[in-house]
Amino acid sequence: MSAWLTLVALGVMGSLAGALWRVWRGPGEADRMMAAQLIGTGGVGLLVVLAPLQDWAALDVALALALLAALAAVGFVKARSPDGAGDPEEDAPPDDLPRGRRHG
Repeated sequence: MSAWLTLVALGVMGSLAGALWRVWRGPGEADRMMAAQLIGTGGVGLLVVLAPLQDWAALDVALALALLAALAAVGFVKARSPDGAGDPEEDAPPDDLPRGRRHG
């Protein structure tokens, strides 16, 4: 079973190499950010695949990496949006809606 995991890990590392190339050469900022997301996802996948071969604590590191990748995507979208569009506090419906339509 470890030979199969090694092949999967090598495939994920090849994907990470392609993503690194796209981050370095990407034509636009969004392309580079998507490649960075792929690096985060590939890193999580690599840690999950290698966890049985190494220490199972690698799953904790994988979860932390997944959280950081998600926060990086949110930060990128907020930074590239005009006036921080997409902010849930600013996009909330006004309080003068009829009672049946309120969420809280």
